[in-house]
Amino acid sequence: MTSTTNPDLQKERDTATFDPLLLTNRIDGGPEKTRRRQYIQNLAATDPNLVHKHISFMDRSEEYDTAVKNACYIVKRLKELNITDPTEEYWYRHAATPHETPAFGLHNGMFLPTLRAQSTPEQYKHWVPDSEAYKLIGTYAQTEMGHGTFLRGLETTATYSPMTEEFILNSPTVSSLKWWPGNLGKTTNHAVVMAHLTIAGKNYGMHGFVVQTRDMDDHTTMPGITLGDIGPKFGYGSNDNGFMKLDHVRVPRENMLAKFAEVKKDGTYIAKTKNTKLTYGTMVFIRAMIAGDAARGLAQCCTIAIRYSAVRRQSEIKPGDPEPQIMDFQTQQYKLFPLLATSYALLFAGSSIRDTYFRIEKDIQRGDTKELPELHCLSSGLKAFNSWAANSGMEVCRMSCGGHGYSQASGFPKIYTDVTPACTYEGENTVLMLQCARFLMKMAEAAVKGQPLAPTLSYLANTSSRTSLTPQFNLDSLVAAYQHRAARLIKAAASRFQGLMAKGMAREDAWNASSVDLVRASDAHCHQFVISTFVSVVNEKQNKDLQKVLKDLCQLYALYGISKNSGDFLEDGYMTGEQIRMVEDGVLVLLAVIRPNAVTLVDAFDFNDRILDSVLGRYDGQVYDNLLKFAQESPLNDTDVHPSYYKYLKPLAMSSKL
Repeated sequence: MTSTTNPDLQKERDTATFDPLLLTNRIDGGPEKTRRRQYIQNLAATDPNLVHKHISFMDRSEEYDTAVKNACYIVKRLKELNITDPTEEYWYRHAATPHETPAFGLHNGMFLPTLRAQSTPEQYKHWVPDSEAYKLIGTYAQTEMGHGTFLRGLETTATYSPMTEEFILNSPTVSSLKWWPGNLGKTTNHAVVMAHLTIAGKNYGMHGFVVQTRDMDDHTTMPGITLGDIGPKFGYGSNDNGFMKLDHVRVPRENMLAKFAEVKKDGTYIAKTKNTKLTYGTMVFIRAMIAGDAARGLAQCCTIAIRYSAVRRQSEIKPGDPEPQIMDFQTQQYKLFPLLATSYALLFAGSSIRDTYFRIEKDIQRGDTKELPELHCLSSGLKAFNSWAANSGMEVCRMSCGGHGYSQASGFPKIYTDVTPACTYEGENTVLMLQCARFLMKMAEAAVKGQPLAPTLSYLANTSSRTSLTPQFNLDSLVAAYQHRAARLIKAAASRFQGLMAKGMAREDAWNASSVDLVRASDAHCHQFVISTFVSVVNEKQNKDLQKVLKDLCQLYALYGISKNSGDFLEDGYMTGEQIRMVEDGVLVLLAVIRPNAVTLVDAFDFNDRILDSVLGRYDGQVYDNLLKFAQESPLNDTDVHPSYYKYLKPLAMSSKL
């Protein structure tokens, strides 16, 4: 124990039953990766060039200016440090500017990956090296004011002119303005613009076009293009999310990304592959990454709330006794510990789907996409499942910290506004759940016909009608319960969908009329995947003390989920009312079991104070002195008497005397 650590927090760490470093290593993928991550993050956290006043005290222009300054410095610093691995770059960037939207976020996250994945070798040579050197700084312009997820509804057009060998890009209506692309407003000079390709009056669907948006010398907007920032948002204050109007802007024929399709000089359209699945490999990867980011956001909020719950003393349990740590109240444990378990569950699931993508990435690039539909289903569903769970859980964490949770000093507002947009971008969650459901319906039909099933849906062949769940809460029986629920809801959705079509309803109308059931089915499928993945982690060969605490968390996550969705398990008699009460009792027992390890479990996430950026969640627990320090930094405290007193308050007082 150090002399500066809050004694309540230190006591929590001293009485833990496991070594948190072992769990940190498991999250990172091994001790060497943990050491490397900590080394890289420490380089950023201790760099004086990245220190500035808290962004809560900046106006928007200053916040944007700081973000651009930091982004440029980070690019140079990564080069100096010879950090080129994408994962290591991610560690450095997030430690360097935590909760500040990066000025090159869309450049690195969408523009460059799209160029790499969809360019011909000639296009790759022409654009990618300059983009990697940040001579070209780009964004990805797909979403419009009037349409987002529904790509066929986008209105931007790209009409080919064989006489000039150019595409003419146009925004025909106000609703067709590109709207929301990150860094489009002021930062970038190029964009991949998604537009409907038209040749001789025929629409060939959405294609990507590289468009220069600003002059390469003075950064002024290019002719025919209108650019701007869309204004303040719920969060992301440092990001110049932009709008763009294209007024018959001409780009060379070579500017259409042509790896999968090209337009010849005479206007002949050539599709280079019939395998349309190749075009959404990048999208699958991004959704898999979002699932992991959402999990980390919830983990950060749990870290803040649980550390603060160990430091904060309030009220009484027994009259006359000293005020207890608020974490000793069962209601506080019931708020936070299931979310702690959820954080681990979502982290492990996110890592699993990311690793699966990396495993099959080379196959995808070779054109072997046999595993891609299953991965597309799961990445779509898990992106939605994780971001929804994180979104709702973060708010519970904030409220569990009382009034101080409402302060910017808590760290909650920035984390919340970082993660909440994930429910919408890269596919609105309900739409993604319905995309997931399309694959589920195919597998439901395959199960009926006795055809092979995708590995993650093999449980559709199971026939158990009653649970074997006992008070020991065997992990296999918990997996079986969730798989039964998912199978039942998938089959129920398929029955409704097919039944409506059998009555003569058009397929599209039947799909819409079944969509609530379809989303429930997708949610249940994702839930069972998360449970199954968590159980597989628990069953790994590992330190027994660590395995025990992981099992406690896994059981809590599973039992809490059953208690909150009890109707799904009761409806067909799979569980009885008595078993549900047993589950609810099990949740309360596990709260007490996890209580001694709660602080150490959030320590194992290993978010340093710079990344967490929270007075309430400080590692040393010195909350109150630092709350005062934060308040004193407010610009309103620069003067004892604010100018508004002389302009308004004093004249008002003087007039009242008359």
